[in-house]
Amino acid sequence: MADEQSHAPSDINQAEILAINEALRAENQRMAKLLRQMEHDRTKGEHKGTEHKGDNDEHTSETKQTIPKTTKTTVKRTNHFTKEVMSFKMPENLTPPSTLKPYQGIGDPNVHVTKFYGMMFMNKESDPILCRTFPTFLDGIVLIWFSNLPEGSISNFDELADQFVNHFAASKIYVHNSNYLSTIKQGPNESLKDYMTRFAEATNEIPNLNPEVHLHTLKSGLRPGKFQESIVIAKSKTLAEFREKATTQIEVEEFRALRIEVKPTPNKEEERRNRHSAGRTDQRPFRLTPKFNSYTPFNTKRENIVKDILHSKLIKPPNRAGTYQDQRHVDRSKYCAFHQKYGHTTDNCVIAKDVLEKLARQGLLDKYIDA
Repeated sequence: MADEQSHAPSDINQAEILAINEALRAENQRMAKLLRQMEHDRTKGEHKGTEHKGDNDEHTSETKQTIPKTTKTTVKRTNHFTKEVMSFKMPENLTPPSTLKPYQGIGDPNVHVTKFYGMMFMNKESDPILCRTFPTFLDGIVLIWFSNLPEGSISNFDELADQFVNHFAASKIYVHNSNYLSTIKQGPNESLKDYMTRFAEATNEIPNLNPEVHLHTLKSGLRPGKFQESIVIAKSKTLAEFREKATTQIEVEEFRALRIEVKPTPNKEEERRNRHSAGRTDQRPFRLTPKFNSYTPFNTKRENIVKDILHSKLIKPPNRAGTYQDQRHVDRSKYCAFHQKYGHTTDNCVIAKDVLEKLARQGLLDKYIDA
């Protein structure tokens, strides 16, 4: 085809597609049989129409005055492809992509064409096969659009794909643009791996993202610290250079986390002292000294804010037990969403209160503060 590259994916995993073809062989045979039957019925109908044309004309003239006119349907029964396309004999081993969902007018039409083209890689050199198979993956208003194309107007798949993409271009919805990336910041307790994963998910929604913008916003969102300083000093000019340094930092962070999780098993004497200490402190309320003299008034409960920022991974719950009360002897009607333990409420938790105040003073909780 003349403009094959405009709709073909840049790189196709042959192993995966061969596996799909093997799984869809039964579907392929069924589709090929159905298409041959439709072709046979169409040819047979045209033959009968020519043979009995005189009788039909006579019958029509006698009855057209008595048969009331019916309302025309929206879908036209016409051949939108040229005779060359329609006369092509479909192969018996046709492999239509049964895993591709029909396009209903929502989303990027070019993505649909690319997926279809990639799944039909065994038949890329045959315009008739692509043309006559593509409509089976249209639905709803898109199928109505196709049915209203002029008769005999499509001679190759590029023409069909171009008209399809141009007509439904307005359906292409991008969730974000490159400006959105500047709002993504690494949270105070967020690991570098989690931050880069979250950043990568956002970039996947942005088409034709400039690599320089990608790198700049990725570095700008780093949490202040030693790694950010090392990136500034190194002056990484490409994403590959940045990822190389980030990989090393991620390994360091994971090693540190592993060392914290692996703790030595306490001996019996330590266990006895811990139980004795817990027994003495169970009756005492869970209170600490606040770090700030004044606190920012929020427009909602602290518990709601804590749940939101935990869900967005702006913060993480503390890993260590610290001075928590023994959960077997606490008031289970009180629950702290920050510590994720019973014994006190989130709104009365001094640690959670201090964490929220620190974030508020950093400008990270502005939406919870009335102007």
